[in-house]
Amino acid sequence: MSLPSEISAPIRHADHFFIGGQWVTPSSDATINVIDSHTELVYLTVAEAQAADVDRAAGAAREAFDNGPWPRLTHAQRARYLGALGDEVARRGADIAQMWPRESGVLHAIAQGAAAGAKYNFDYYANLADTFAWETPAQPRRGGFGLVVKEPVGVVGAIIPWNAPMGLISMKLAPALIAGCTVILKSSPEAPGEGYVVSEAAEAIGLPPGVLNVITADREVSELLVRDPRVDKITFTGSTAAGRRIASLCGERIARCTLELGGKSAAVILDDADIEATAQALAMAECLLSGQVCASLTRIVVTRPRHDEMVEALAAAFSKVKVGDPFDLSSQMGPLAAQRQRTRVEGYIAKGIETGATLATGGGRPKDLDHGWYVEPTVFGNVDSGSVIAQEEVFGPVLSVIPAQDEADAVRIANDTIYGLHGAVFTSDVERAREVAGQMRTGAIGHNGFKSDFDMGHGGFKQSGIGREGGVEGLLPFLESKAILLDGPTARYQGTEF
Repeated sequence: MSLPSEISAPIRHADHFFIGGQWVTPSSDATINVIDSHTELVYLTVAEAQAADVDRAAGAAREAFDNGPWPRLTHAQRARYLGALGDEVARRGADIAQMWPRESGVLHAIAQGAAAGAKYNFDYYANLADTFAWETPAQPRRGGFGLVVKEPVGVVGAIIPWNAPMGLISMKLAPALIAGCTVILKSSPEAPGEGYVVSEAAEAIGLPPGVLNVITADREVSELLVRDPRVDKITFTGSTAAGRRIASLCGERIARCTLELGGKSAAVILDDADIEATAQALAMAECLLSGQVCASLTRIVVTRPRHDEMVEALAAAFSKVKVGDPFDLSSQMGPLAAQRQRTRVEGYIAKGIETGATLATGGGRPKDLDHGWYVEPTVFGNVDSGSVIAQEEVFGPVLSVIPAQDEADAVRIANDTIYGLHGAVFTSDVERAREVAGQMRTGAIGHNGFKSDFDMGHGGFKQSGIGREGGVEGLLPFLESKAILLDGPTARYQGTEF
């Protein structure tokens, strides 16, 4: 059964930008066509920001921070706006659920939860208004009374990728807003719809002008946002290559930045792991967003005696995955987000074959799909740990099984990468899982599956990023710490003991 595919995008102002609390006319007639990843037809056309539009958005955010009410509200007052914003986004759940599959290829069944996930993020940070230590009394070494105060970092440029726009918008916007920052949200050209939904939600709840400004731009114009001296901090999710560029530009002017970048995450399969169960867990996890997930477990490291069994089990599980229309309720994996993305994935598959890896299943386009940016779920065996497909992020449904000599060698291979975003250990022994997890240089480790909890903080070691998103850890990058030393306590702190 399929849901209707011929639907226009449910947004009202695609030809405008949301700046300074108003829908403003773009500085040029440049536009961006958003192509439906299943039909390959134009789904939505939006305005494309130019230098003058970035300038206007940065000016509005700067004015709102320097002279507007937002940073001067109490945290409880800002929390009420966050709660209202979450409610309004949740009300638009059906709209988000029909846009995301067309933009990025995610299954509609998964997309239906996007709005609820965003509301959770807005509510989570709203609740920190009453529980986070925004100021802490301290005893200076030379006497008197001290306060350590957490204040907003200032104007934030939030650059959003195309693979999971609604979740990442809320993950960046919610902590920035509760901290007291103002924001310029730069949507991806491939997936701008959710930025418009959030803009309409901000308008509906009466968010003060300039607190949220939303534009869509490609890389060259986006770089102007990173360079703008009125922007105090950049928060970016995307490729490591783009992250390096952003970090270097921020470094030139000592701007703050948080970077959530690429990954090449390893699943270490210990000798007591159930191979069939492991294969099922890995194959199903890789179906999420057609493998277009930075934290995907794509390097499967197993000892040599169990290698062939692991490859066969993965190939059997992956070959049974039903690939098709993301609105078809029987589909288990949708298309890739763009034609260039499929070309990229096919290029890596070709490199895997060229370098002698064993193609166990997949490797081409589904024969029963004559349109859409689809690629077959693919498994390689006998992958050299130093080869291109073992080292570079494919960002598609391609798994590489790498043989190891023993457990210690498996851990070495898992760590033999510039990345360190995610990982997993498969074993029936929780003590061994904890021991191996402690040896893996990565930001998160799952036991017997692809597991993450953003409330615990999400981010990477090495070139997988700087800083964390989610939870209390995700609030800290939007704050500056100020030490205030007084001759004595204020009325609020009279009687405070140290």
